[in-house]
Amino acid sequence: MVKIAAFSAQGGRDYNEDSISVLEEADRQCAVVADGLGGHGGGEIASSIAAVQIKNAFSSATSVNEEWILELYRQINKEVLGQQSIQCQMKTTCVSLFLEQDIAWWAHVGDSRLYYFENGELKMQTMDHSVSQMAVLSGEITAEQIRFHEDRNRVLRAFGAGEDVRPDIDRMKLNPDIFQSFLLCTDGFWEYVLETEMQIDLLKAEQPSEWLKYMEERLNRRVDGKNDNYSAVAVFYGNDPVERS
Repeated sequence: MVKIAAFSAQGGRDYNEDSISVLEEADRQCAVVADGLGGHGGGEIASSIAAVQIKNAFSSATSVNEEWILELYRQINKEVLGQQSIQCQMKTTCVSLFLEQDIAWWAHVGDSRLYYFENGELKMQTMDHSVSQMAVLSGEITAEQIRFHEDRNRVLRAFGAGEDVRPDIDRMKLNPDIFQSFLLCTDGFWEYVLETEMQIDLLKAEQPSEWLKYMEERLNRRVDGKNDNYSAVAVFYGNDPVERS
């Protein structure tokens, strides 16, 4: 019913400050992708706090709801703030997905994204908390121009960015009779893989690991060796009626 694959790569940077975590149980699953900010390893600490704490909290939770997510994100933000120093103002973006009892919950802060596909077609993606996303909303640029905008890396929400960081939270009822897919990824990934290409590669893939492989091949053809860390988790849910070419 549920298949999950994940990877995280250093790219062209000296450190990999991304973190990912996945929990797969018989009837419930979660996935987390976090992109650490701060440099010199500090971002890795922040992103690891987010990835590990969300996974551990979900493993012991009796159920997921909006209040539970808000409190979890509040506790993580408090922990990241507590790890900061004058020399290292570590922060991290984060996107998380929780599946249980045919319900999907997701939450995010920053510009790590969740994409949702139904029968191979993109139906929804999260909205970045970034200066460039605000430029889209104000009509200054198009959504496609975020990838090249001069302020794209200026994130407006992140763990460690302030005392009160509120995630965007959403949920949906899952249908086991159709093919539903989720992609969680950092900006170092989606910057180089267009949404139309995500759909094309999804239709070719029999497994989530194949989907990630096809997209990473695209990314590697485009980078210049100085690209950011990049990480992604792919989740397949339900039956797969899609006719593949």
